[in-house]
Amino acid sequence: MLLSAEIRGPWKARSAGGFVRCRLWQEEERCVQELLQIGLGLLGGLAIFLYGMNLMSGSLQEAAGERMRSILAAVTKNPLVGVLAGAVATAVLQSSSATTVMAIGFVSAGLMKLRQAIPIIMGANIGTTITAQIIAFKLSDYVLAIVFVGFVVMSLARREQGKLGGRALFGFGLLFLGIDTMGGVMKPLAENPVFTDMIAQVVGVPVLGVVVGTLMTLVVQSSSATIAVLQNFAAQPGLDGTSLIGLEGAIPILLGDNLGTCITALMAAIGQSRDAKRVALSHCIFNLSGCLLFVWLIGPFAGVVAALTPGPELEVIARQIANAHTLFNVSMTLIWLPLISLMVRMVMALLPEKPRRPRDPLRDREPRWVPDGAAA
Repeated sequence: MLLSAEIRGPWKARSAGGFVRCRLWQEEERCVQELLQIGLGLLGGLAIFLYGMNLMSGSLQEAAGERMRSILAAVTKNPLVGVLAGAVATAVLQSSSATTVMAIGFVSAGLMKLRQAIPIIMGANIGTTITAQIIAFKLSDYVLAIVFVGFVVMSLARREQGKLGGRALFGFGLLFLGIDTMGGVMKPLAENPVFTDMIAQVVGVPVLGVVVGTLMTLVVQSSSATIAVLQNFAAQPGLDGTSLIGLEGAIPILLGDNLGTCITALMAAIGQSRDAKRVALSHCIFNLSGCLLFVWLIGPFAGVVAALTPGPELEVIARQIANAHTLFNVSMTLIWLPLISLMVRMVMALLPEKPRRPRDPLRDREPRWVPDGAAA
């Protein structure tokens, strides 16, 4: 019996150790599966959102693009009117990139001067905030109905304008369907203490938030998409029941999202005229100066936005982020609008005219033909 007990003791210990290792392995496998599901859900939701956004924007551009193009070309003599035209064009087309590319194209073709294009770029920054305002509405209960109605109109409409309207509505529904998908998979992340600790570190360092927002927009190539992700993420409750990042944590990421849009303007200016490149550079100066200014005013700025949009944090934070986006771009436009001449001088200094090589009469003179007999 004693021998039996001595043998049974180590066996039990080994069995217990193996059971613990098995449980740990199962727990790790479950965590990996959850992370994989969350990652695929975020990527899938983002893909649906971007597809819906591009479909809606593309349809609106086909339906009203030429009209917006003619309006932009005609109403840019007054800077304030240029800002309004840029904002309206971007709100209608649902694409600040389209408006920016139009302005760069006009300048490159000589149809518009640099001084006229800069207000349009400012207006495009205001117009793009309409997307965040739309996303802040709670349309989860009507998403599938919107998708269905858009599909029916797109399929049954006989006129081209009707088909384009149906496609835009279908894309609008897909946009919100993607947002709902991303929001659903974010909930487990909000309950993970490791993830919440990591987010707390980002929230505590505003510059790190700006970098995160910039990189997100550079990767996705859509500030509307990254701001939609930010609105959804901020609406998730943390372990203490409040917003996972809060308004003060969301604003630096929002500033980075704005800064990341500069890459689209810079890419559109590749191979264009010198003035077209200056238009793209003015867009970068506008966003960079705003980021450098507001990153030091996050606390007061968040207080103003919260006062404009009171209510329970989790219910209103998506609207607060949208309002912060709008207020930021309107404020920067009011600051820069009287300083357009300064902006022009800055971009002219950063991108001066290429110096022309003086003509050398001896080098550039065409060779004269001399008969063989005369040379002899």
